[in-house]
Amino acid sequence: MENLYEKYNYVPDKDAIDRTLGVLASNLDSSSCPEVLKTCFSVMDLTTLKSNDTIPSVAKFTQKVKTYKEQYPDYPLPASICVYSNFAATVKENRCSPDVHVTVVSACFPTSQSFLEVKLKECEMAIEAGAEEVDIVLALNSFLAGDFEAAREEIVRVRECIDAAAAKEGRKVVLKVIIETGLLVTPENIANASFLAMEAGADFIKTSTGKVDVNATPMAAYVMCECIKAFEKRTGRKVGFKAAGGISSSMDAVCYYTIVKTILGKEWLGKDLFRLGVSRLANNLLSSIEQKTVSIF
Repeated sequence: MENLYEKYNYVPDKDAIDRTLGVLASNLDSSSCPEVLKTCFSVMDLTTLKSNDTIPSVAKFTQKVKTYKEQYPDYPLPASICVYSNFAATVKENRCSPDVHVTVVSACFPTSQSFLEVKLKECEMAIEAGAEEVDIVLALNSFLAGDFEAAREEIVRVRECIDAAAAKEGRKVVLKVIIETGLLVTPENIANASFLAMEAGADFIKTSTGKVDVNATPMAAYVMCECIKAFEKRTGRKVGFKAAGGISSSMDAVCYYTIVKTILGKEWLGKDLFRLGVSRLANNLLSSIEQKTVSIF
């Protein structure tokens, strides 16, 4: 089985990664200032992916951003609100600003276990309903069996599908590919999946669905960011990074912010190239900034 990372002159060095992460972890407190916390807030994909989500509950969730902005008019908006595909229209109709994008998880999230035709149709319908960003899961059934070409082809087909659907409305759409690092386990698998997704047309590579036992980890983030750097050096194309799954504390957010800044630089620290997928983080960030308990979301 090919190792895609060798094509980019990159080999993940777990010992070196662990040493660097140890140094970064020891200095996180000094990085946790209001400016950094506000940046972390501005790159959040506020997420609700519950089995009991309803149109009224998603509408209420979306409207909380308006409440937040009324109370904190000088603070940034989150990057997007992330929901299941069938709630795209609900977010579009209830958001307080078009700057808060409509993000959906699609293509049979979270397992990606279905027919490709079903995945494509779901993505197409999500775009028609107003989705501006689409998060899909790498076809692990193909990838883990060693069939990289089949896994790559699925992403290519989704890319073509959502681009065609968006073009009909005169707009573009962002594609994020979740590689589910907790199930890939090794740095080598994470690197291969990262390069595969980027080659196939991903605008972002994302750590996790939040639906498995192990989700975002600093190690996985570090490897993915190193892959993004190597890919940009080889191709000239900048790909974004999204950490998701289990990110709940302000220090969690600062950790991923620091990893991105250290490896990719300040250019990656805006919402165009950096995202945090969160369901519990928003209140904690606001509480840390305000130095008091804030409960809006």
